[in-house]
Amino acid sequence: MFDYQALKKYLFKIDPEKTHKITEYALRTVKYLPICFDFLKRKNFIINNRLKQNIFGKDFLNPVGLAAGFDKNGTTIEAMPALGFGFVEVGTVTPQPQAGNQKPRLFRFSAEESLENSMGFNNDGMLVIQKRLHKVYPFDLPIGVNIGKNKTTPQEKAIDDYVDLIRGFKDVCDYLVINISSPNTPGLRDLQNEAFIRTIFSTAQQITSKPILLKISPDLEASQAVNLCAIAVQNGASGIIATNTSVDYTILPNAKQIGGLSGRAIQDKSFHIFNEIAKELYGKTLLISVGGIDSGAEAYKRIKAGASLVQIYTALIFHGPSLVRKINEEILELLSKDGFNHITEAVGADRR
Repeated sequence: MFDYQALKKYLFKIDPEKTHKITEYALRTVKYLPICFDFLKRKNFIINNRLKQNIFGKDFLNPVGLAAGFDKNGTTIEAMPALGFGFVEVGTVTPQPQAGNQKPRLFRFSAEESLENSMGFNNDGMLVIQKRLHKVYPFDLPIGVNIGKNKTTPQEKAIDDYVDLIRGFKDVCDYLVINISSPNTPGLRDLQNEAFIRTIFSTAQQITSKPILLKISPDLEASQAVNLCAIAVQNGASGIIATNTSVDYTILPNAKQIGGLSGRAIQDKSFHIFNEIAKELYGKTLLISVGGIDSGAEAYKRIKAGASLVQIYTALIFHGPSLVRKINEEILELLSKDGFNHITEAVGADRR
């Protein structure tokens, strides 16, 4: 195909946010180039029944998904099979469009294969993104929508934003994610409390039967994270995504100390919180692990700890478009090594 590591040397000379826009443009374009699209899909999309799972009544052809934050506006969904993804999560989407935080707000740390971002839920808003999803849904891959409140919405009215978003997207996606764990909207993480979680999930049950998941922060005390996730599940959450980005700047040398860290720097921290949650909730709800996953071995570690699905974003930037294929190939090798005939046999193997 091409040498991504050679191309990366030039891409990394450009401002990270501009590079992201170039990437988005390339992905939006590839669907109009059938020869290129088909070639990439054949190369990157692994078809193997050992990886296929039926979750939420949808076929997930492999367990590796695109995490929220990459495709904030739902513009590159149709290109995701060319990168090998088994599902895609768009957003975070807010009710009203918003520009996000002041630039610069995205920083690379190449040696640590990590990012630091203070984007601030920059997106086109619910109505515009809803129209885009109407054009592609239902899609070949399951689509999730990650939702959050607007920056200007007062805390006491935050519930209204989430209710509007659930109503707006319930018919154009396969699952929804309640994002109250991003560090880039002032006060958002304060919504990680028992009362709000009870209210939003009990209210959501009255609006839709679509699966709604909670995305949790890696910076909570493990006991607090487990308790909040358990409350979410008790009140109707269909699953837990662990974790979002971290504001523990001690784990990344020379961090800018604004926004959230992602990538290899949070690998251990993210796994720790996920593992603690899985100890309590494996077998009781769907678990998705995200945060620092950059190889098949790391993905498989999360799967054996209880994750049915995993998500990546930051590692894709550092490893390139063949990463999803490599992760899935390595998962297949590890399944064989452990004597498992299907991925579901590996899910939670360390819990049993």
